[in-house]
Formats: sequence, C-alpha cells, structure tokens
Amino acid sequence: MNIPSIPEFTSDLIDRLHGPFSFRFVLQPVMAAFYAVRDGVLDAYEGKPAYFWNVLTHSGRRAQLATAIRRVLRVIVLGVVMDVLYQLIVFKTIYPLQLVVIVLGLAFVPYVLLRGPINRVTRRWIKAHPRKKAA
Repeated sequence: MNIPSIPEFTSDLIDRLHGPFSFRFVLQPVMAAFYAVRDGVLDAYEGKPAYFWNVLTHSGRRAQLATAIRRVLRVIVLGVVMDVLYQLIVFKTIYPLQLVVIVLGLAFVPYVLLRGPINRVTRRWIKAHPRKKAA
C-alpha cells in the first residue's frame, strides 16, 4: 500500500477544497450541525448535562461516544462514500488515514463540539420561557 508522506498528506487534504465533491465541506458540517441541534435540544429537555464536557469528565465515555456515532452515522457514511469516490477519481487508490481524517473532521467533530452549547442555550431558553400549566 502506498502511504503518502506528511507534506503529501497535508497537500492532499488541502487540495480537496477545490477538487471534485468540494460541496461536502459545507454539506457534511451542516448535516452534523442539524443532528447536534436536534440532540442538544433533546438533552436540554431531558435535563442531561452538556455533551462534550460530560464525555470528558464522567464515566461511561465509550457508551456516550457510541451513541454519538450512531446519531451521526448517516453523515459519516455519506462522508465515507464521497471521500472514497473522490480518492478513486483523483488518486486512483484509497488512502484510509486521509479518509478517517476527512470524515471525522467534517462530520463527527462538528457534532461533538455543537451538541453541548446547543444544550446550554436551550436550557437557558427553557428557564427564561417556562410553559404555562393548564388549569
């Protein structure tokens, strides 16, 4: 298997911004953000703590990360398909490490970084706007 050097690796990653399928640099983070908003709001209504901080500081990290991966699995699969197609078109081969870096960077990282802040904002909004109870 041909493994690119570090300068080639970074050059290949940067070149993706202008090559085929460059729209995924917008599409995947937007989709990940959509799922992060959905799950962050659900976390707030269920009274769960901010996601990323909870993963870092509490036990059960593996289960929490597995849940997050399941939540954004569609985005991850879409990212894998698009990057495999890109690599086959441009490089005529597949570089697994580049695939992992691109997919995690475009899909999973935005999800993990946004879910907690969305939870915090929603919790503040819920406290500021309590629902009226039916008489």
